[in-house]
Amino acid sequence: MADETIGIVGAGIVGLATGRAIALRRPGTRVVVLEKERAVAVHQTGHNSGVVHAGIYYAPGSLKADLCVRGVSVLREYCQDRALPYAEIGKLVMAVREDELGRMENLYERARNNHVPELRKVSKEEIRELEPHAGGIAALHSPRTAITDYPAIAREFAKDVEASGGEVRLGFPVTSITDVPGGIEVASGQERVRVDRLILCAGLHSDSVARLAQDKKEPRIVPFRGEYMLLRPERTDLVRGLIYPVPDPRYPFLGVHFTPRVDGSVEVGPNAVLALAREGYTLGRISPKDLAGLAAYPGSWRMAAQHWRTGIREYRGSLSRAAFMKDAELYVPGVGVSDVVRGGAGVRAQALDPDGTLVDDFRVHQVGRITAVRNAPSPAATASMAIAEHIVDAVLGDASAI
Repeated sequence: MADETIGIVGAGIVGLATGRAIALRRPGTRVVVLEKERAVAVHQTGHNSGVVHAGIYYAPGSLKADLCVRGVSVLREYCQDRALPYAEIGKLVMAVREDELGRMENLYERARNNHVPELRKVSKEEIRELEPHAGGIAALHSPRTAITDYPAIAREFAKDVEASGGEVRLGFPVTSITDVPGGIEVASGQERVRVDRLILCAGLHSDSVARLAQDKKEPRIVPFRGEYMLLRPERTDLVRGLIYPVPDPRYPFLGVHFTPRVDGSVEVGPNAVLALAREGYTLGRISPKDLAGLAAYPGSWRMAAQHWRTGIREYRGSLSRAAFMKDAELYVPGVGVSDVVRGGAGVRAQALDPDGTLVDDFRVHQVGRITAVRNAPSPAATASMAIAEHIVDAVLGDASAI
C-alpha cells in the first residue's frame, strides 16, 4: 500500500539505502529509520576502508557475487550524480609465493565468471610498472576497482529518505518489538513508533535485535576487530593503487593489504582479532555481557577449536607493530615499522553458525511482517544499493527494478 509506514532499524549504509529504495519504489510510503546513535553511519559504515569491490572474490551465483556486480554499477552512477568521491585507482591481487599461483588462477576464473571488467593477469615485470615498490611474482590487475567515502554516501542516502517525506530518527535504541493489531510497535524505553512493516538492518546487533522480533537465535554475531596502520605522509608515495594478497579460501577475511583513501592517506591492514565487545574498537574495550553471550554459544567454541592457531597469530600482530608489518613487507618490500603509525580500527559483524562455520554470504530472514538482515558481510557497502533492491523485492513482493 502506498500510504503505509515501513520502519527500518539501523542507519548504516544498508539500512539507509533500503529506506531510499522503498521511497523510490513506492512513492507515498512513509519510511522511518530508527538509529540508536546520534548520527548515521557510526559503526561498520563509518569504519569502512572505502574500497568499492569489483567482484573478484565471490563464488559465482552467490548473492555476494550477484549483488556486488550490480551494486558497483549503481553506486558509481550515484556518486557521479551527487558529486561524491569515486576514484578508480585499480587493484593488484598479488602472489608472493609459488604455492599461491594455483589459488590465484582459481581466483581469476572466478572473477571472469563474475564478469569483473578489464581484469587481467600480470607478470612480475608488469607489477613493477604498475607499482614500482611492490614485491610479488605474479598478480591479477583490476583497473576498475575504486575507492569512495561510504559515510558521505550514507549521509546522502539519509537526505534522500528525508526528502521523500521520511524520517531518520536518531537516539532511538530499540528495546522491544511487538506485534499489534494491523501492525508492529517498536519501542525505545517509553517512546513508541507504529509501523506496518519492519526491516532490521542492525549490523553488529543484528542477532539480538532479530530476537526481539522472535526470529531464531542463529546465526549469532561474533565481533572481529580489524586494526590498521597508516603510512606516514612522506611514505604514501610507496603505493599507487590497492595492493591485496591472494586470499585464503578458509576465511572470509582478505588479509593485510595496502589501501589508499580518498583523503590521500594509505592504510595498511587490517588484521582480524576477536573483539571483546560488539563495539570493541580498542583492545581495552570489554563488555561482560557480550563476552558471556560468546561463551554461552557452542559455535564460538567450535570456531575456536578450528582456528585457534590463526587467532594467536592475529593477536600477535595486534600487540606488536613489528609482527603486524611482517606480512605487509612481503607486498611492499622495504616498508617497515618506522614507516607507519597506528591508525584506526573497525569491528566486523561476523555471523557464526552453531557448528562453528563463519557465514560467508548474505542472509535475510522473514518473520511475518518483519524482514531481518542477519548477515551483510563485505562487500555490503559496495553492494548496498543492490542489497536494498533485493530486500525491497522481498518486502514489497515484486521484482521491479529501482
